[in-house]
Amino acid sequence: MSQQLPDVQATEPEVAVGLSQVGVTGVEKLVKIAREDKRPIVLTAEFEVYVDLPQGRKGIDMSRNMEVIDETLEDAVSEPVYRVEEMCGETAERLLDKHDYTTTATVEMEAELMIRDETPASERQTQGTVDIIASATAEEGEPTREEIGARVVGMTVCPCSQQMMSQHAREKLADLGVGEDDVREFLQEVPQAGHSQRGHATLTVETSGDPDVDLMDLVDVARDSMSARIYNLAKRPDEDHMTYAAHANAKFVEDCVRSMAEGVVAEFDHLDDGAVVTMKQSNDESIHQHNAHAERVAEFGTLREEVDGE
Repeated sequence: MSQQLPDVQATEPEVAVGLSQVGVTGVEKLVKIAREDKRPIVLTAEFEVYVDLPQGRKGIDMSRNMEVIDETLEDAVSEPVYRVEEMCGETAERLLDKHDYTTTATVEMEAELMIRDETPASERQTQGTVDIIASATAEEGEPTREEIGARVVGMTVCPCSQQMMSQHAREKLADLGVGEDDVREFLQEVPQAGHSQRGHATLTVETSGDPDVDLMDLVDVARDSMSARIYNLAKRPDEDHMTYAAHANAKFVEDCVRSMAEGVVAEFDHLDDGAVVTMKQSNDESIHQHNAHAERVAEFGTLREEVDGE
């Protein structure tokens, strides 16, 4: 007769400190996003799943917990879903139900999505990628909070370096005898050089229950927050279009976050004031060894007041 092994995870730890998150990362699953009258979009998604751990318990039964997590995720992704954030929410709620010693369960998901695009000048069909970000937190006695958003790439141009180049151009044109009015008109029509960066914009919305936002609308707001969109395919007219557009719309990393805020308020004015908006911008600097970063996390009501100048 075999002897039952002790449940070491259920014993008290030597240091009685509770942990806010314990779980697994890097869990990959196929997720199918349903579309009306179309085949589902299939994503290779990576999940992070956590529960909290009280101070009187040594561990979370990692092997059993992984079995529960895998089983719960398999059930969640077995059929096409219309909203990945809702799938995360249902998974978090089921995990909370299956762990009697926890009060919080969190599910986070990221996946790369291929989108169809059209080049800005040659109007050719092409494709690009965006990163989908979804998460949910189920807390005992509270409504489940869900988050949806995207991370996109674009182009930015530094206004400071551009201004210096404009000053050089102004002085040279004056030396050549060009009148001030003509110089001003020329510089308005022909934006001067500035060092450019590849920008990474992240925009998410978190609400109690399902966020009432469309993922592709979030993608558009994030892409339009930078100096210019970029495309995988670019013929010469497209390169000219992107270069001109970016230099005519030079932005600091801080400006990009503020542009996102303005876009969110304009596009999603139906959101509840308590919705939490996360906006991040990171630029891969071209003339520095470091990168630039700015972000803002705010409730929608506060953001709207600031954008509207109230």
